[in-house]
Amino acid sequence: AMSPVVASTSSLASSIRADLSSRRRLAGRPLSFRGYLSFRGSLTRRSRPPHRRDPIVVRASGGSHQALSRATAVAIGHHPPPKHIFTPTTVIAGVFSAFPIVALFLRRKELLEKRNARAANTRGSDASSMTAPRPIAPPRGIGSIGSRLPGATHDTCVYLDYNATTPIFPEVAAAMEPFLWEHFGNPSSGHAFAAPCRDAVHKARGQVATMLGCDPDEVLFTSCGSESDNHAIASAVDLFVERKRGEIGSRVPHVVSTAVEHPAILEYLAAKAKANVLTYDLVPVDEEGLVDPKAVAAKVTSNTCLVTVMHANNETGAIQPVAECARLAREKNGDVLIHTDAAQSCGKIPVKVNELRVDMCTVVGHKIGAPKGVAALYVKSGAPFSKLVHGGGQESGRRAGTENVLEIVGLGAACELVEREKDVLPSHMSAMRDELLRRLVVGLGENDGSGVRVNGPIDDAERLPNTLSVGIRGVSASQLLDVLKDDVAASAGAACHSGEAAASVSAVLKAMAVPEEYAIGTLRLSVGRHTCPADVENGAAMVVDAARAQREEIAALPEGERPWWCVRKAVGLVD
Repeated sequence: AMSPVVASTSSLASSIRADLSSRRRLAGRPLSFRGYLSFRGSLTRRSRPPHRRDPIVVRASGGSHQALSRATAVAIGHHPPPKHIFTPTTVIAGVFSAFPIVALFLRRKELLEKRNARAANTRGSDASSMTAPRPIAPPRGIGSIGSRLPGATHDTCVYLDYNATTPIFPEVAAAMEPFLWEHFGNPSSGHAFAAPCRDAVHKARGQVATMLGCDPDEVLFTSCGSESDNHAIASAVDLFVERKRGEIGSRVPHVVSTAVEHPAILEYLAAKAKANVLTYDLVPVDEEGLVDPKAVAAKVTSNTCLVTVMHANNETGAIQPVAECARLAREKNGDVLIHTDAAQSCGKIPVKVNELRVDMCTVVGHKIGAPKGVAALYVKSGAPFSKLVHGGGQESGRRAGTENVLEIVGLGAACELVEREKDVLPSHMSAMRDELLRRLVVGLGENDGSGVRVNGPIDDAERLPNTLSVGIRGVSASQLLDVLKDDVAASAGAACHSGEAAASVSAVLKAMAVPEEYAIGTLRLSVGRHTCPADVENGAAMVVDAARAQREEIAALPEGERPWWCVRKAVGLVD
């Protein structure tokens, strides 16, 4: 008789063989997706264990253990694997199921390769060149010296006011673009978004330093030229106070400057003098707008903490002898600090801090093709620096506030352009300026040429190559520019107020004692990198036509009603 265990085993084995036979039959015919699902469902229902099973006692012996193991597997609800599992259906299902996994693997591989490449570049390159999303290159077709920039306003108005501000040069805009859209991280953070911004600030610092001929650590980024100038004065004053603290007697810090400085210097000195923080002297200039270094040194005393002389004047283009002023001032007081505002000279003439012998130097972005709102201050290693903005530890703890990465990148790119074009751009600007003057003299100089007067140095080497301060006799410059405001962009040396019998001549022209009839008619015309011959031709023609028309109108008026007569006393040239 057959034992219960063997009988049970034989019954289970028969069931297994029948199930395998049905699988083979199905595997031999094509199967639709719906049919595949139905087949899977039938297998699931067939292999579903009953609600109740009696325990099976298995005594394995001899060669029957394999059969018993399979019987046991069936008894606990698991179906044994089929003998042939690689059927067309299972292969197709496996391929489709593997697609997401393969895609994920490939994406992960791509990301890992990018990360490894970035890490390799970071380790193998200098820190100053780590972040270069793209080389400085203008949009295709524009950007070269002497090429007119695109834009509707450029098509209708001639821009001759580069000393007021420059356009953002195409190469600078191209360098800034990635930091407008992609790289937005805080440079002080430690994650992947911060690294490109931190590296970009470091690179820009090096670009400014290259233009100035100094170390990158000596460059401090600020928001504007006025801030840089204020920082320079405050730092010198604070150092003097700290050094003289505890000495017997009252010693007030003293500053020496010139009468033709930018208001960022003059207004700060006046405000601090009013608050009894300092005293100051302003050295006059001659009729060409130049200061005498001996006159500067003569004002230096034992209490003088700073001599600040602008490198080049924004109205006349006069280049001041900064290095000689520094030498003579230090001979008289070895502790005196020297600062120069090089806002107008950068990009037009060489600005090397060692040649100028300065301790501090101001650089302004929007004067050299960078955006407004960014500047820099060179602070010589070992020179004092006082914080005006307190907060975080940015700029090596010298100026708080999250760095303006976008515009700092622009300033760096502009300084790189200055250095790259230093042998070419000045010649272009000089040629445009001289042609502009020639056309004005021909059109308005009258028979003897006295109708036009150039304000500033006679020696071309002592004035900026791009600046033309020209007085037109018999013309009110402010009224002239008001007529031309939609056609020519320029600045006036005097501002007349309609409806008021008054006018103001600039402090620079007053300091130079420019004759009144020329001061009232003074235009400041400044060319730049993208001034083209057509701009000069069209701009000069429109100025000549408008000036001739105004002369004719004024000539028809009684002498006492002429625009410049009413300002004689205000200018201070007559009693």
